[in-house]
Amino acid sequence: MNTVRLTTAQALVRFLANQYSERDGQEQRLIPGVWGIFGHGNVAGIGQALLQAAVTREADLPYYLARNEQGMVHASVAYAKMRDRLATFACTASTGPGSTNMITGAALATANRLPVLLLPSDMFATRAADPVLQQLEDTRGGDVTVNDAFRAVSKYFDRVSRPEQLIPAALAAMRVLTDPVETGAVTLALPQDVQAEAYDWPLSFFRRRVWHVGRPVPEPAAVERAAHLLRGANKPLIVAGGGTVYSGAETQLRAFAQATGIPVADTHAGKGAVPWDHPCAVGGIGSTGSHAANELAKEADVVLGIGTRYSDFTTASHTVFGNPDVTFVNLNVARLDAVKHSAEPLVADARLGIEALAEALTGWEVEQSYRRKTRQLIARTREIEDQCFTVGHGPLPAQTEILGALNEVLDDRAVVINAAGSMPGDLQQLWRARDPKAYHVEYAYSCMGYEVAAGVGAKMADPSREVVVLVGDGSYLMMAQEIVTMVSEGLKVIIVLVQNHGFASIGSLSESLGSQRFGTKYRFRDSDSGLLDGEVLPVDLAANASSLGADVLHATTVDEFRIAMDKAKAASRTTVVHVETDLYGPNPPGHGWWDVPVSQTSALESTRTAYETYATHKLAQRHYL
Repeated sequence: MNTVRLTTAQALVRFLANQYSERDGQEQRLIPGVWGIFGHGNVAGIGQALLQAAVTREADLPYYLARNEQGMVHASVAYAKMRDRLATFACTASTGPGSTNMITGAALATANRLPVLLLPSDMFATRAADPVLQQLEDTRGGDVTVNDAFRAVSKYFDRVSRPEQLIPAALAAMRVLTDPVETGAVTLALPQDVQAEAYDWPLSFFRRRVWHVGRPVPEPAAVERAAHLLRGANKPLIVAGGGTVYSGAETQLRAFAQATGIPVADTHAGKGAVPWDHPCAVGGIGSTGSHAANELAKEADVVLGIGTRYSDFTTASHTVFGNPDVTFVNLNVARLDAVKHSAEPLVADARLGIEALAEALTGWEVEQSYRRKTRQLIARTREIEDQCFTVGHGPLPAQTEILGALNEVLDDRAVVINAAGSMPGDLQQLWRARDPKAYHVEYAYSCMGYEVAAGVGAKMADPSREVVVLVGDGSYLMMAQEIVTMVSEGLKVIIVLVQNHGFASIGSLSESLGSQRFGTKYRFRDSDSGLLDGEVLPVDLAANASSLGADVLHATTVDEFRIAMDKAKAASRTTVVHVETDLYGPNPPGHGWWDVPVSQTSALESTRTAYETYATHKLAQRHYL
């Protein structure tokens, strides 16, 4: 057997550089590069291997320097989302805090079912120098390290304690990364001594490997069962989720909806699968859903879920589907999701499943009266949206007015990124996406701090698109340092920094739950009350962004914001547009509910009143059986 002597890290770099994914005849690099921050745990292992590969050109695996380990995972996940889960990055971090910083990113990737390869450095496999710097000594066992925390948030975890263990571990990692059912965070913990240990590797380990991402074909009998239920429906409704987009099923879904007349609601991950102005598009559904989508959901007798995992925001905590006899048909590549809500499962690729249903339902469509009702609800929804865009609020503009202006100035291919705060709810109702990649809202894990880092990954995934990071001051303060990475890599990203001096979303929720916006505003501590309700803090986030290397533009009105956005679009480098909005809204009207428990007993009248409202909403909550 032909072999080559390499360290474990050198072998891993050479292996990763030769991995490809393929779907529908199109091949691409599965791991196009490595994000990293070096420390004593990986600088002489993975770090040396990446340097050697760059100098000798024995492996094409570029290295990208991040500024925060969590941030580099977010960037990788955003890249994978833009590439329909067919490509992602590897992320290397040093031992201890460097590695555990990646855990939040791992959870986000797994919750969103998006692939990322994590390479946390681990303690010495030989234990020759125990305890080493940053080692957590665990009295339960000598083989426990902080990296075991990755097990709960990874779809695959392995610790490579000997060089030869890398061979099965690496192959298993690629299998999970390229499986649309199993994908998520994949973690290979690498002890720092093993990274530098040499071994005679079989050359065949480094051959070019193509991982074929298939399209599971729907079972004919399952198609017929699903079609039978849809044929008998009087008020059917489609819920399009992220699986629709990752499958590339937009064209098929649009044609299917047009032919059958079934209205299409969407989740955050599914928005854009059907253009906002398609005659069957009724907008977001659930807790922050549109008027049209939630009204149709109340009476829907058959719900066709396509590529959705039915989060509580999608179902409005099991209240939005109000028909007592509602039946679900779930088309999903994962059986876990296909059987939710006691559904008739259609386990298949979304594109092939829609095509099969379309053929089985040839000639069938909803009643004209249902089409008319859908059009009427859409018209009313447009009126609500337009009112939000033109509310004329002052002296500070409403956040919805900024979103309206942003809708106007961006083209259909521009990517808007968001993840947390009040903006996801506003966006689900108000953003008018016509392109499946134009709406990039991470709302499975809804991680504050995702946005700026995700802007890096999204721009790298498709440099031809304008990438706009929409971030509130809360998320910005969590993690803004990847602005430095944008600048160093020459990436042109627009960051719209909306400052309202507090947590608008949680503040509003707190108020509705009787907690009076406690602890949700950025204020000095008041000497009399002892609470954080004094004067506004003198924080200058625009100056902070400038100090990180970005160009900064200021806007105080909606018209000034439009002018600033035109300048940002014309710019050639990362530009921050800073605008202040009113912390107290107004926000779009609510059409759904979200289950956040309220204290059953309280000395506060506001909490007691909120509990009465909560108890009323709970009456509508049910299991779909």
